[in-house]
Amino acid sequence: MAHVLIVDDEPNIRRVLAAMLKRDGYEVTTAADGEQGLAVLQRSPVHVVVTDLVMPRLGGMELLARVRAEYPDIPVILITAHGTVDSAVAALKAGAFDYVTKPFEQEELRKVIAKAARANDLERRSLHEGTAEGDRPPLVGQSPAMRTIYDMVARVADSPSTVLITGESGTGKELIAKALHRGSTRRDKPLIKVNCAAIPRDLVESELFGYQKGAFTGAVGDKPGRFELADGGTLFLDEIGEIPVETQVKLLRALQESEFERVGGIRTLKVDVRLIAATNRDLKSLIAEGRFREDLYYRLAVVPIALPPLRDRREDIPLLVGHFIEKYNRRLGKRVERIDEEALKQLVAYGWPGNIRELENLMERSVLFADGPTIHATSLPDSLRETGTPAPSPIAAVGPLGAIAAPSGASMKEIVRQAQAELEKELISRALEETGGNVTRSAKRLQISRKSLQVKMKELGLRDAENGASDD
Repeated sequence: MAHVLIVDDEPNIRRVLAAMLKRDGYEVTTAADGEQGLAVLQRSPVHVVVTDLVMPRLGGMELLARVRAEYPDIPVILITAHGTVDSAVAALKAGAFDYVTKPFEQEELRKVIAKAARANDLERRSLHEGTAEGDRPPLVGQSPAMRTIYDMVARVADSPSTVLITGESGTGKELIAKALHRGSTRRDKPLIKVNCAAIPRDLVESELFGYQKGAFTGAVGDKPGRFELADGGTLFLDEIGEIPVETQVKLLRALQESEFERVGGIRTLKVDVRLIAATNRDLKSLIAEGRFREDLYYRLAVVPIALPPLRDRREDIPLLVGHFIEKYNRRLGKRVERIDEEALKQLVAYGWPGNIRELENLMERSVLFADGPTIHATSLPDSLRETGTPAPSPIAAVGPLGAIAAPSGASMKEIVRQAQAELEKELISRALEETGGNVTRSAKRLQISRKSLQVKMKELGLRDAENGASDD
């Protein structure tokens, strides 16, 4: 079970909560203030933090800020008898997972903690945020498919249109959602993320739309939902296919009318929210089975973005490998400089059923256990060599990476850079050959602009080809 950290300056609260959670099977550690809580986080893995708001030395809001900065995957639940609901809402917008007001029903808190523990488990199994330069999420890849997606993100980021991101698990759907938010004028407003698969079915409606005091047993006060918290910003609903059919009707109305009522409430609330949804399910199959509303599907899929699996964009693997080596060098305090050619060749040939998430987990492990500056093929799992013949892919058509004449002792960055240059040169040359040297048609075939193609031809020494190419 999950490890829960309880931070509260009242000994009785710590004792009661610890006893309750231990009965439920959780591992529990307690701390009397935020400073002690941070010390616990530094020495042992924690999956959920439950903290009081007002405490000596380091209070709940300060602890929340530190946890969000240093341990972004750990959900934080605030318990408070101080201040107003507005302060709790501010905490949610600052990144708190949820809040509960004193006096609270034990059953209510148990449900919130269970939901947080499940969300943490799903988050640990999903693609991590990664380290971004400035405000930009780490969108890595230069394959034609990814360039098309980048272009689409740039075109629709600052529009109010609803976006539906589809793709297999581990393809980076959340990163695209973050890129859409950060590329819009809403970037300074909240980005509220909800993993619909982490919410019990009977709590989805109250989670999205909030509830009024007395709406059901345990509703001891008013509580805003995620739509209210995202007002002016973006609401990202991951795993949208898990929302119950009975809640989908209310979600559709909220999207069409930008208004809704809380559970148990009679007052209609108006919000300005840009919705982004994501799923790894086939929603059209769910529609045929009667488990997803067709009208909601078309309302969500105003702008559909389909992320390709990693096996269909193998030319991006060297870039992703370099990105993850740099990321985990920083996170783990390592100094891995390169990956040898045979290892890179094996990574490119592998089928990656777990997509980018699987590659990232493998690279984290490889960097962690690397004994020197180089990751060798012999240190990779045997499963990479036992997968049989890989599916056809763009990079397979170009030729093995082992054929690249990298200088002896070349760094990982140099190998990756040369591999990418050779691949781009081959793809451009082939496109020009197949179109009879027509630059415009070649650019369309490669799914890049004509200007970008001309720049690439110049960079790669294909100016003779350019001189012999036509525009018509």
